[in-house]
Parts: sequence; structure tokens; C-alpha cells
Amino acid sequence: MKKKAYYHLPGLFEFYELYRLFLPLYREHREYFYDWCEIGSIYGAPADCLWGGGRVGFGGDNAEEVRDLMQEYGISARLTFSNSLLRREHLSDRKCNALCTLFQKSGKAENGIIICSDLLMNYIRERYPGFDFISSTTKVITDFARLEEELNREDFRFVVPDFRLNKRFDRWDTLTGQQKNKVELLCNECCWFGCKERKKCYENVSRKNLGEICEDHRCMAPEAEQGYVFSKAMKNPGFIGIRDIQDSYLPRGFSNFKIEGRSLGSAIVLEFLLYYMTKPEYQLHVREAIYLDHSLDLF
Repeated sequence: MKKKAYYHLPGLFEFYELYRLFLPLYREHREYFYDWCEIGSIYGAPADCLWGGGRVGFGGDNAEEVRDLMQEYGISARLTFSNSLLRREHLSDRKCNALCTLFQKSGKAENGIIICSDLLMNYIRERYPGFDFISSTTKVITDFARLEEELNREDFRFVVPDFRLNKRFDRWDTLTGQQKNKVELLCNECCWFGCKERKKCYENVSRKNLGEICEDHRCMAPEAEQGYVFSKAMKNPGFIGIRDIQDSYLPRGFSNFKIEGRSLGSAIVLEFLLYYMTKPEYQLHVREAIYLDHSLDLF
């Protein structure tokens, strides 16, 4: 049987309107898309989400509508609760608890929590059983021995390592099949490969989500002022493209691939969907179908 890649896509709340248009195309015109890939999940967090991390969420769509869309298409919804600085007093947050109640065991797909804090994980497991847990890339696991320890924890369905381990095939080949099944590789990171302050950057986001007054993290990476540029990300030593997936990762037993982009606009996320999922001869069909729907603000 041909191995398949499962993509974990950004913007559960942030890009609801985009997925509201894209998912019917994906279902009704499956011939537009590669037969070797599927949507594994869509992840994100709404604006002002105390437990949020990784990026400051800006999605404002109705959570029930988001849940219903995922149910309609049988797609796993993942709540990005990867704040690394949570304290016990934060666990009672009404909005985040309400999201857990809403998405717990909703529909046929298994919903998940992307998590950094063991304190929060234990709290959710006790009160909202049924969620899968995904160890967040915000842990910045760059040591392979540490990664193996994380993969061996029964707590996690998947583990997202730091993108700088992506091309360590000498170490990936030493993993067991069970361990490989739990690896979720971050494909399109644009962050400087030599960054030494990635964890500090994530902690700054965590503080902002907690409402703490703090200065923005000042990124010292070369050309940081450009922001995210997909063509630049493609030149990153850790970039995983579709040929890498087909020729290097799937044959080795890796099937799960995360696409970042929650803080970007709908237009660039659409480009990710075109590049990673859509056959070249049909990319214009998908782009036109999305662009010509004037209900979507792509920028």
C-alpha cells in the first residue's frame, strides 16, 4: 500500500473562512490534489487565549462554527495551548475551559491539544478525558537524546521536534517504527537556522498571552525585518519540500508533517495548501475558486 503523508495545517480559528471555502474543493474535487497526502488536523487558538503559545492568536471566529466545520469534514481539531509559563491560578480560565468542553469528543475525529506545560496537560487529562496530546515544538527540543525521551513518553500521540533536527537522517534512521509514528516534522519554518534565542521568543509570546506587560522580543536574525517569506523558507537548511516528503521521509516511515503559518495572512496559507497538497495543473483552479469568492479577505 502506498504510504501517505498527513498534514497538520495552521489556522483552526485564524483561517476559518479560508477553510470554509477550501474544504469543499478538497472533498468534491479530490482529483485536484495529490493522492499521497491527507489532512491530519487543523490547529490554532482564538484571540486572547490565556493558554495559547507559539504565536499570539488573532482568530475571532465563532468556536461552535469552527467545531461544526471540522465535524462536517471529519477533521481533527487541535487547540494550540502551548503556553510555557502557566501557573496553577491560570488553570481556571473560563474561555479556555469552555473551549475544552466544546471540542472534547466532538465528532468522529480525535481532537487534540498541542501542549508545552505538564501542569496544564495533567489538568486537562483529569477534567476533559479523550483529547490526544501533541508535544509542542515550543519546547525547542534540539538534542536527539532528549527527543527520544519525549517520544518514549506515553503522554503524547505526537511530538514536534525543533526544525533544526529535520535533516538528521543519521539519527532518524535509528528510531523504531513506533517512535517514527509519533514524529511530526515542522516543514516550512522561516526562522534563522542558527538562532540561539528561539525559546526566549516563545516565552515572550507566552507572557503576552498571559497579559503581562513586556517588551517585544527583538529578533537578531539576519533579514528579520522581512518577516515570513515562503521563498526564503524554502532555502532554509531545515526546509522539507514535497520531494523530500516523497523521496526521503515517507520511505523511512515518517508520515506526519506540520505546516506553520498561524500568524500569517490567508493568501500565504493558501500558497502552502497549493504547494504541499495541490497538483500543479490544478493550482490555478483552486486559486481562482478561492480568490473569486469575495467573502474572503485574503490579505
